[in-house]
Amino acid sequence: MATRSVVSSTRAPAAIGPYSQAIVANGLIYTAGVIPLDPNTKAIAGDDIRSQADRALKSLSGLLEDAGSSLGNVIKTTCFLQDLGDFPVFNEVYASFFTGEAAPARSTVEVAGLPMGVLVEIECVALLDESGRKE
Repeated sequence: MATRSVVSSTRAPAAIGPYSQAIVANGLIYTAGVIPLDPNTKAIAGDDIRSQADRALKSLSGLLEDAGSSLGNVIKTTCFLQDLGDFPVFNEVYASFFTGEAAPARSTVEVAGLPMGVLVEIECVALLDESGRKE
């Protein structure tokens, strides 16, 4: 039988529309796109790709931890950039969060626009830790 539960985290920006921050289903965590908003102030984290990518990945990490996982369990990311010219700097920041040989599969695409005019949005699919979701 399929199982499904909604994840809410104060360590990632709250949903700005009719969607969940993440869903746990059958041992996998599916996150919504995470944008670089400070979860406490709701302010955009800086005006450059380095600051924004760092904030988005920190929020993604917190969301995964609250769901019962971690960045080490990510199997796929989809990254949306406002400007593909930011790709080299984005890659540097991304590599500092996903270290080692088992980096997740990834797609990175340039988009015409992102919510609130941010420069980056990241979503992922991750394995649930064997211990299960933390309640």
